[in-house]
Amino acid sequence: TPLLLGLGQTFVIISGGIDLSVGFTMGLSAVVTAHVYNWAAQFGNSGLSLLGAVAAGFGIAIVPGVINGMLIADLRVPPFIGTLGMYGVARGVAFLLAKGTTVPVQGGLMGEIGNGETIGFPNLVLLTMVIILIMHYLLSQTRYGQHIYAIGGNVNAALRAGINVRNNTIALYILSALTAACAGIFYTAKFSAGAAQAGEPVLLDSIAAVVIGGASLFGGSGTIIGTIIGALIVAVIQYGLVFVNVEPFWQFVAVGVVIIISVLVDQMQKGGRK
Repeated sequence: TPLLLGLGQTFVIISGGIDLSVGFTMGLSAVVTAHVYNWAAQFGNSGLSLLGAVAAGFGIAIVPGVINGMLIADLRVPPFIGTLGMYGVARGVAFLLAKGTTVPVQGGLMGEIGNGETIGFPNLVLLTMVIILIMHYLLSQTRYGQHIYAIGGNVNAALRAGINVRNNTIALYILSALTAACAGIFYTAKFSAGAAQAGEPVLLDSIAAVVIGGASLFGGSGTIIGTIIGALIVAVIQYGLVFVNVEPFWQFVAVGVVIIISVLVDQMQKGGRK
């Protein structure tokens, strides 16, 4: 889950922004997916129920993505403030829809896909690999990816080069929301339930994965491969602490310290180049 959130977060951070709303965008998507699947399952076609639920999960996630993008691109709201506000809105709506509890999924197909295997690999792992390949290609091999790096490097230079900063900014926050939706849908499929708080514990981990992977919080640098490595490092830290019987709360401390160190190293490198 931190990796999926981190994939979209990579684009945002490279552009010089940050998306604090992805945790509860994930939770909102998980809850809506569960509700729509349960409603559609009443009509007897589990395949169509699944498709409808997935479409609804993506559809609801686009809303905070568009609003984030417009707040930042059109109204010049700082990304930290804009996405923090959307964090609160998405959190409230998710808990209202879930009525303060988890939403169990009625029916087996969602759970079968979430816990099943194909050619010996878990379905969700295979789907995650496909998403990784798509995001890597989009960032490293397309003009859109080049524009994101340009915006993060120097937004004024990007404007002078004819790059549509507004549309690209809105698009990358939508992309971040869609990866959060993937995480929410996968959560519902894996646990046969949607939970508003599903993504709250992994927001910090997703940012840590991007920063540890070499992306600069000041924009202009970062890769999908780096984010994957960063997510693995975060997982090693967390599971390593569990293995040596350290209290789980120290995981947050460790990840936070690693983020601070990564940012300090990045600042020193930038200072050295100047």
